Amino acid sequence: MSAFLPDACGYRNLRAFKSAQHILDLTVVFINRFVPHMSRTRDQMEQAARSGVQNIGEGSAASVTSKETEIKLTNVAKASLEELLLDYEDYLRHNSLQLWDKNNPRTLRLRRYLSSPAFDANPLRYAKQYTAEEFCNLCISLIHQTTYLLRRLLIAQQEQFLQTGGIRELMYRARKEYREAHQGYTTSPRWHTPRPTTPPPTQSQQSQAATPLPTQSQQGETPTQRQQGQAPTQSQTSQTRPTSPTCPTGSQTPPEQE
Repeated sequence: MSAFLPDACGYRNLRAFKSAQHILDLTVVFINRFVPHMSRTRDQMEQAARSGVQNIGEGSAASVTSKETEIKLTNVAKASLEELLLDYEDYLRHNSLQLWDKNNPRTLRLRRYLSSPAFDANPLRYAKQYTAEEFCNLCISLIHQTTYLLRRLLIAQQEQFLQTGGIRELMYRARKEYREAHQGYTTSPRWHTPRPTTPPPTQSQQSQAATPLPTQSQQGETPTQRQQGQAPTQSQTSQTRPTSPTCPTGSQTPPEQE
C-alpha cells in the first residue's frame, strides 16, 4: 500500500525555529541575572519564550493530518514571542533604560552580529557580559527577526494549503485513485458467498406483466367493448354467469324434503 500522507516538515532546519531556541536560551540567562527571584515575571517570560519554540515543533508535526492545526500553532508561537517582546520593553521602561532605535549605530552592529555564523554557533558567548540595556535590546532585535520569519512561514503554510488541500481532500483523492486502479479486479474473502443473481426477464414476460387483469365487470366484455368502455349485454352476462346444478326431477331447485 502506498502512503498518501505528506511527510512532516523538518522544523529543526527552519530558521525561525533556531532563532526561537536562541531567544529561549538567552531569556533564561536574562531572568537569572536581572529579574528578582520572587517576581512573577520570571515564570511568565520563560513560559512565553518556551511557547515560541514548542508550538513551532508541534505545529509542524501536526501538519501531517491537519493543516489547520499547523497554522494555528505557528500563529500561537508568534503571539508568544510578541508577549515576550512586551516584557523586555517593559523592563527597559520600568528601569529607565533606553530602547535603541532601529537606525541607531549600535542596533545596526547588533543586527550584523545576530546574522553572523558566530552567533548561531554560540549565542550565549557574551551573555554574562551584557548589561541589562544591551541584553534587552539584543533580545528585542532577535524577536523582531523571528516574528518576521514566522509571518513568512504563515504565508507559506497558507499557500501550501491552497495547493494541496487538507487531509480530507488527500484521503478522497487517494481513495479515488485506488478504486480507479483496481476497477477491473474484485477481491473477496474466502468466507464471502456471492449473492445469487436472477436472470433478467424476457420480452414475453415483461409484456405479460404489463397487461392488467380484467375486473369482474369486464369479464363478459368483448375486446371491442373493452376498448370503447361499453357495458356487456344481458345475453353476454348470462353466458358467463355459472348455472346452478339441476335436480334429477328436471327443476333447477331441489324439492323440499318432507
